Amino acid sequence: MKEMKKETRREFIKKSAGAAAVLSMPAIIPAGSFGANGKVSVAVIGLNGRGKSHIQGFMNLPDAEVTCLCDCDLNVLDPAVKEFEARYSKKVNKQQDLRKVFEDKSIDAVGIATPNHWHALATIWACQAGKDVYVEKPGSHNIFEGRKMVEAANKYDRIVQHGVQLRSSVAVKEAVHHLRNGLIGRVYMARGLVFRWRGDIGKKGPGTVPKGLDYDLWTGPAEMKPYSEDWVHYNWHWHWNWGNGDVGNQGIHETDLCMWGLDVGLPEVITAGGGKFVFDDSKETPEVLSSTYHYPKEKKFIEFEVRPWMTNAENGVTVGNIFYGTEGYLVVYNYDRYESFLGRDYKPGPSRREGGDHYKNFIDAVVAHDRKILNAPVETAHLSSALAHLGNIAYRTGRTLYFNPETEKFVGDADADKYLTRPGRPPFVVPEVV
Repeated sequence: MKEMKKETRREFIKKSAGAAAVLSMPAIIPAGSFGANGKVSVAVIGLNGRGKSHIQGFMNLPDAEVTCLCDCDLNVLDPAVKEFEARYSKKVNKQQDLRKVFEDKSIDAVGIATPNHWHALATIWACQAGKDVYVEKPGSHNIFEGRKMVEAANKYDRIVQHGVQLRSSVAVKEAVHHLRNGLIGRVYMARGLVFRWRGDIGKKGPGTVPKGLDYDLWTGPAEMKPYSEDWVHYNWHWHWNWGNGDVGNQGIHETDLCMWGLDVGLPEVITAGGGKFVFDDSKETPEVLSSTYHYPKEKKFIEFEVRPWMTNAENGVTVGNIFYGTEGYLVVYNYDRYESFLGRDYKPGPSRREGGDHYKNFIDAVVAHDRKILNAPVETAHLSSALAHLGNIAYRTGRTLYFNPETEKFVGDADADKYLTRPGRPPFVVPEVV
């Protein structure tokens, strides 16, 4: 008898999905076919920070391979290509302009690890081009952009994963299960903590754009400002034009878990206070930020604390979350461990330490073309980022804010509403209709 060809996992999934999955694809912009070797072809955009983790994460998976690297700075891109080819013994395509990546029909998915101000527009463009997306936190630079990300993912039927690894942690998922099922009684408050060493970045002032950097492309949808080492590359985090401070940086992991653990959406009442108390440098965002988010109808409350320098831990936590209930409290330490303490004598309850593979979760969803598989879908990216944005807006306006979660507008506060979006800079404009 003629020997039958062994069916690959991808072929099996495609057959199982059947015609219904194919018909669900957008007719105008079809999804790219997987590579000849049956792997999801991934481009990584932004290589100076988290992009390095994207490369490693995707290359570790049997169903994915990185086929293209993209960065608007050749001083970052060229060494990254050289390092990739030496480490993996394979050639990789390179692009300086992310728009060329989206035009490449051989690419199935993109990992977006650009600065914050590019996350939403890059995600929208990728969805419009039929690519699936793994986007770093925060999902958006402002609340309007976040909503447009959700609309684009839905309209073009794309898989969009938010880069908050704790969503794939076995231990953290177990902790949330306990919170839902009464381990510490009725859970009424969550506290998010981000105590990170953030030093003096100096005041360098305007400078000369380095050869090899496309500064217009780097600026993208943000307001164009004279080039300065004060923000290129990493220190854009601490300037409003491109970043969102630490509550919108490391803090997104914790804002996400606060909302997930409490089982809430966006709040109705927001307050914030803080400032710069340690360094006289060019940072605009506050070094210290204390923000609160009140849910009066649910009788729930979120506290969030950012500290920049020497400080005490809280129950051993410097980066993580603490949940308070009527019968105890539960602590999540960073991305992969939790402990619980029950009753007035703080008797140790269930605990666990075990992580997960967030990249694998994304690729599994891409292969199956099933958004229900995702641990951190685009809706969670919008909400967790929006919570951070609301805290920043309360800080910047200097008053208590009242917010309507249904309309995603402030209540009778046109001045605060101005911070929900920003003017576009053609051709890098987040569209009203995606």
